[in-house]
This record gives sequence, C-alpha cells and structure tokens, in this order.
Amino acid sequence: MSSLDLRFYLSLLIRRLPLVLAIAVSFAVLIAGAAYMLPTKFRASSKILVESPQIPSELARSSVTIGPAEQVQILQQQITTRDDLLALADRLNLYANAEEPPLPEDIVEDMRSRISIEEMLVDTQGRNMSAVIFDVSFTSGDPVLAARMANELANMILARNQRQRTDRAGSTLQFFNQEVARLGTQLSKLEADILKFKTENKDTLPESIEFRRTQQSNLQERLVSLEREESDLRSRRINLIATYTNTGRISDASPLTPEQQMLADLNRALAEQLAIFSETSPNIAALRGRIAALQAKLLAREPRALADSKTDPRQRDDMTFGLDLQLSDIDQRLEAIARERVSMSQSIDELTRSITATPASETVLTALERNRANVQTQYNEAIARRAEASTGEQIEMRSDGGRVSVLEAAVPPLEPVNKKRMKIMALGPVAGLALGLGVALALEMLNRTIRRPVELARLLQTQPLATIPEIAPARSGSSAKRKRGLAALVSACFMTLHCFTVPLDHLLLRLFSGVA
Repeated sequence: MSSLDLRFYLSLLIRRLPLVLAIAVSFAVLIAGAAYMLPTKFRASSKILVESPQIPSELARSSVTIGPAEQVQILQQQITTRDDLLALADRLNLYANAEEPPLPEDIVEDMRSRISIEEMLVDTQGRNMSAVIFDVSFTSGDPVLAARMANELANMILARNQRQRTDRAGSTLQFFNQEVARLGTQLSKLEADILKFKTENKDTLPESIEFRRTQQSNLQERLVSLEREESDLRSRRINLIATYTNTGRISDASPLTPEQQMLADLNRALAEQLAIFSETSPNIAALRGRIAALQAKLLAREPRALADSKTDPRQRDDMTFGLDLQLSDIDQRLEAIARERVSMSQSIDELTRSITATPASETVLTALERNRANVQTQYNEAIARRAEASTGEQIEMRSDGGRVSVLEAAVPPLEPVNKKRMKIMALGPVAGLALGLGVALALEMLNRTIRRPVELARLLQTQPLATIPEIAPARSGSSAKRKRGLAALVSACFMTLHCFTVPLDHLLLRLFSGVA
C-alpha cells in the first residue's frame, strides 16, 4: 500500500511539476529583478586617532578634566542633533537632486541612519599609553559624496573638540582671574578694616597690654613712693612745728640730741599711723603718750635754753624765719606731690580702663584677623589655581592635553556595501520552488475528486469488488496548450525583467560571478 501511495504522490508531483516550475522560475526572476533594483550603497570611513596626554600629569595637568575619548563621544551626540544635521545637509546640498524636498524630520532621520561613529581600542602593549581610534563613516549612493561627508564629519569633530576644550580651559582661567580679583578686593577691605580698628582702639590693643601693665605697675610704685615721701614731709613738718613749739628752736639750727631725734621719729611714726588708723586707735594713743612724755622730759632738761630763746627777741625772730622757710619748702613739695598723685591716679585709671577693655578689643581684632587669614588662604589658593589654569590653557592650545587627529582620511569606496543582493538572488529560486510546491499542495488538498480505490472505499464505507479507473480520451491538444501557456507565462516574466528591470545578460553575469 505504501508503494502504491508513493507512486500516487509521485504521479501528483509529476502532474503538477509544470505549475511548480513555472511558479518557481517566475518568482526567482521577480526576486532577481527586485534584488537588482535595490539601490547601490557605498560607505566611506575616516579614522580619528585620540592619543593620551603628551605631558605627564605629575609635571603639568590640563584644566579640562574630561578625557579626549569622552569628549569625542559627547561630540558624537552633538553633531547628530537636529540643527547640526539640517545645517550639514544644507551646506553640502545632499538632497538637492530629490524630486520633492523632504521634510526636516525625514532629513534628520535619514542622516542619522547613514552616519556611524564606532570606537576601536588600540593596545599599546603595556607602555603606559593608550590610544583610541574612532571610525567615522557615512553611507550614500554616491561614493564621492560618502567620502566627502565622512571627511566633513571628521573635521567637524576635530574642530569642535579643539574649540570646546580651549574654551573650557579659557573659561577656567577666566573664573580664577575673577576669583583672584574678588578675593584681592575683599582682602584689601579687611586689611583697611583692621587698620581702622587698630587706629581707633590703639590704647586697648592686645599687643601693647604687657607694656601698659608694666607702665601701670611703675605708676603704682611711683604713687606709693610719693605717698611715702608725702608722709615723710608731713612728719617732718609736724616735727619742725613740734620742736619749735616745745624748744623754741628748729632742727637745722643745731644738732639734735638723741631725745630730740627720738621725738622726731615718734612724730613721723604718728603721721604714718594717722594715715592708716583713726584717732581712737590704741596705737595712736600709745604714740601720743610717748611723744608727750618725751616732750616733757626735754622741757625739763632745757628750761634755761628755752627761757633764753623766749627772752631774746632777735634769736626768736631768726628761729621763726628759718622755720617758715622750711615749712614753705615742705608745703610746696607737698603741693607738687599732690598734683603728681592726681595725674598718676588719672593715668592709672586710664591704664586700668584700657587693660579692662583689651579682651573685648582682642576678640574683635581676632575675628577680623581670622577673616583676613581665611581670605588670605583662599587668595593664595586662587593664585595657585590660576597658575595651574594658565598652564592648562597653554596645554590645550598646543593640544598636549590629548591630541585628536585624523589618522586616515576617507576616500571614495570602490565596492558597494549592500552585498546582500547576491544572497537575495540565490534565495529566489529556493523560495520560488517552495512557493510552487505550496501552491500545488493547496490545489491537491482542495481537489475532492476520487482518484484511488481507497478513497472510493472510504466514501462507500465498504470494500468494493473491483475498481475500474477512468479512461480519459486523448487530450494531446489540451496538454500542449497548457504547456504553451506556461511557456508563454515564463517568457513574459523574463521579457518583463529584461525590458523594465535589468538585462538578462547582466543578471546572469552577476549571478555567475556571485556563485563563483
């Protein structure tokens, strides 16, 4: 049964073979024509070499922190923007020959699909240097236009890279120039404020506090000395008056006896104690008692001398005149001491006030100097940064921060890039044969005619005794007509392809060259 089935299917295939071949040939011819009608595309490429910095960063550093490779990647996005693509298409008249002017959106989309920028890393074999190559390509039906566009894109990348890196370095230098000027003005203002504050508070500055404290101590010592001298003078004055009152003589008229010297000492001590204690103090009472006893003793020993001095008017006048002179000198000195004490007291008060106000002045001055120190530090850093920025600008102007150059300019390509045409033409016969077999299979599946005994038995649901196949009359004329019709159809396909698409000799030549 399987051999009969196989024979049946082979017979069906043979019977449908002209149709399958006609469809396969026709489809192959149409596919070949369509492949030949595909537009020829040429791709031109220009290579851009991106080198590492020429000067080591330890010696001099560029002020542009972004690397040249990253800069090229940024430029790739910039040159494919809408405005740049439209300007480039208008400058090179890419769509001047178009039948209808395309829309700007269509131009941008078409340009982006035809531009390609790819990165290729170059191995420098461990020499601590790296280089990156970018392949800039453009696809066009005209090889000359493709090369021109590729070179234009490469030149745009180089020009923009140099301009942007130089502008960025110049902007950095300009920023630090402005920063130095701003900090210099601020520093001058702070120094003027410090000078003004020191001028207005020169008596309370912290740097002179030790001198003022020493001066205050000296004045205080001098004041104590004046008080001691004043006390001595007052004691001397009291002694002179007491001696003259008691003896009728002054101490400078003749040498003092021990009792008189003791009396002078006691009077001096009384004057000093009166400056400290009150009249009711036991010390004052004891000193007055001693002085009274000593005066009484002196009066008892020298009654005659006292009487003589009192009875002799000339001697008494001399004594009175001498006493007045000494008392006048003492009073003048006491007045000078009083004036000097007032002046010293005022000076001590002023020094005390200035010393007391020094901490507040020191706080303000410290804040001003701290601000000046901070601004001075920023100013010094800005000066150093400006020097680095100036060096970085020189590096970028000389392209030593990362050289970008055209390694290989684009030339018009000789071979197209759409080599899939031969593959399409080779797949045409296979696809046509599959289509023909599919059509034949569909026709046979739609044919419900009983052509085998098994189909008759399946229809009658019983096994017939015998089956007699249909005996068809001779149809040689009809078969020949069908064959001629198929031949005419195939010939019409070939003529259509030859006249309207591509000459058959060119097509066969390309097909054979592709197969070879």
